Amino acid sequence: MASAAGIPDVVAQEGLGEDEPLLGQAGDASQQEGRPLYVNLIIGTAVIAQAGIVLLTASVWASIFLSPLMLFSAHPLLNSAGILVLTQSILVLQPTHTAGQKRQGTIAHAWLNNFGLDFLVAGLIVIEVNKFNHNGTHFESPHAILGLTTYILLGIQTLVGFTQYFTPQLYGSLERAKSIYKWHRISGYVVLTFLLATVAAATQTDFNKQTLDIKLWAVLISAALVLIGVFPRIKKQKLGLGPKASGAFGQ
Repeated sequence: MASAAGIPDVVAQEGLGEDEPLLGQAGDASQQEGRPLYVNLIIGTAVIAQAGIVLLTASVWASIFLSPLMLFSAHPLLNSAGILVLTQSILVLQPTHTAGQKRQGTIAHAWLNNFGLDFLVAGLIVIEVNKFNHNGTHFESPHAILGLTTYILLGIQTLVGFTQYFTPQLYGSLERAKSIYKWHRISGYVVLTFLLATVAAATQTDFNKQTLDIKLWAVLISAALVLIGVFPRIKKQKLGLGPKASGAFGQ
């Protein structure tokens, strides 16, 4: 916003950029120049997201290790680990605002996404092998259907994100690849929500109710904390919701 004289009403703190998060003022939840990338994991409301994802992971792992271990046990262990890593991949990139920060953040984002996806795919393989070993049904419960949908969305998200940044020529030009960055960001937050919803749906399966006893209320509270921590740090300009800050267009 600017006054009638054209002077900005809100001035970003020096070195923190001009983008505004959904909650806060320009420069809030931004990486300070000269600070290491890992600090992004706890900037602003990220500490709330970290509390939520740690509580969610701990809840799942505690239930697994307090129950008899079997092949199936690896499924929730791997999937919860994957969600934990993917959450870090979002948090590490959100506060970047200079070209150098964005480049470094994107590389870290890509590596973390790769590790997170590896965990999730391994979790999928485990549950399918377990289903075949016990002649179980496939993709019939709400949890299974939601999980399959999430895997598909995550696969598309990963493919588009990788190609638009590392091989933009596939989209015809660099500018054309950049033009869909905001849709990649939006879909990323949708996929995160789907991942958390899939965990919540898992608590309603017969196996969980009879054996693991992961509490729905615990998952919902943890998931809410994750979203409360992640969403306020979303930069309006990166989603095309506000005036574009000066400087090069980036992720």
